[in-house]
Amino acid sequence: MNIKSILAIPFAKIITRRIYKRADNPIKTQQKVLKKLISEAKNTVFGKDHFFDKIKSYADFKSNVPIRDYEALTSYVDRVVLGEPDVLWKGKPEYFAKTSGTTSGAKYIPLTKESMPMQIKGARNALLMYINRKKRADFMNGKMIFLQGSPELGEKNGIKTGRLSGISAHYVPKYLQNNRLPSYKTNCIEDWETKVEKVIDETINEDMTLIGGIPSWVQMYFERIVARTGKKVGDVFPNFNVFVYGGVNYEPYRKKFEELIGRKVDSIELYPASEGFIAYQDGEEKSMLLALNGGIFYEFIPADEFFSENPTRLSIGDVKLGVNYVIILNTNAGLWGYNLGDTIEFTSLKPHRIIVTGRIKHFISAFGEHVISKEVEQAMQDATDEINGSVTEFTIAPKIDVENELPYHEWFVEFEKEPEDLVEFSKLIDKSLQQQNSYYFDLIQGKILQPLKITKIQRRGFHNYMKSVGKLGGQNKIPRLANDRKLADKLLDFSIK
Repeated sequence: MNIKSILAIPFAKIITRRIYKRADNPIKTQQKVLKKLISEAKNTVFGKDHFFDKIKSYADFKSNVPIRDYEALTSYVDRVVLGEPDVLWKGKPEYFAKTSGTTSGAKYIPLTKESMPMQIKGARNALLMYINRKKRADFMNGKMIFLQGSPELGEKNGIKTGRLSGISAHYVPKYLQNNRLPSYKTNCIEDWETKVEKVIDETINEDMTLIGGIPSWVQMYFERIVARTGKKVGDVFPNFNVFVYGGVNYEPYRKKFEELIGRKVDSIELYPASEGFIAYQDGEEKSMLLALNGGIFYEFIPADEFFSENPTRLSIGDVKLGVNYVIILNTNAGLWGYNLGDTIEFTSLKPHRIIVTGRIKHFISAFGEHVISKEVEQAMQDATDEINGSVTEFTIAPKIDVENELPYHEWFVEFEKEPEDLVEFSKLIDKSLQQQNSYYFDLIQGKILQPLKITKIQRRGFHNYMKSVGKLGGQNKIPRLANDRKLADKLLDFSIK
């Protein structure tokens, strides 16, 4: 055990105690965050437009600041991008995290000198809480890798621009610099397949102890290692014991990971977004502790009210267990009443822990069933647990225009190991979904819908689809479900006929 791992244990204990102290006083902690945010931004263009100097309470804040998504904030963001100071937050941002996928094209999410450190602190706190829980920090003695976007940055009117993961690569603490892989040169490779091969070149003979990234892309890294060596990942990296992930639910990938690794490893879930670091796993439960003191004041809107004219807006003191909420952010990067697009559910209120249930725009309700990501992922997990099979990737869409039969949900599934009885497998998924979603149950029982059907996708079909649309690797991921067939119809080209 070296000095870093020795010192990490008492330090982790101190930080954990501080985190739980704030978590035990959630209303007070969040009120202080809101007060500070308003004070810091009252002289900005946005603050003046929304009378921040008159805000004395959360009720005042709700009256003055409407809910907006990125598109609705563009009149302000565009001025920030052009280099104007004091628009959404004091001064100018340190960076723009550039993302894509919206109706307005590229999004430029501001990262300020106040918000960027919170991104790093969130990931650090997750690791420290893991160390405190396990009472060991031996992973710090080996090499670590986070499969991420290129750290090469562009510039927009004097402000550095890149992907969040690439920007974060510039903030690796000095005490971890010697542990970090791959090299800067390899990290800058844009072509994902080329990059993965070079990453393997640089890591295959190292003592890898911690590996992180979006599960689908880490899976590709693991598969290439197995193909190259003929060994399980756990044999190539005997001291690899911690997998850090975020961006998607790990559970649909867990069985495949354990097959590739050859054993179980500990996992730590993070909930980072370009807009702010929101939560991280603090225990063995499959849920995450909400970061209440991370420069974000949270609001929550019940998902079933979100598209109504006057939806209920709640602060942390009024949320309930088991309700699907749209999470709204107010941040020290100048995002106000910001609809991130994610839906969450509280699994604990003492302290406040959450799971991500999906995207408010990613659901199937073509017939009024309102099926969400959490439900389809659980259904798939239930079925794969019961039948000897494993899945690489999947997504779902409604099939409405069907001749001489009832409409249905079409599941596009790429199997790693196909079940012997695909019909029985489909029935198990459908049974689980009916048990979770009463609307779906009623539609099936009422003969409005027929049970789901599976369309098999070719081996590496999702990979080849993502490559065909220029979204291979990095932070890109397949949506679990959609209310239309834009993705589904394209995936038919990669199906097994």
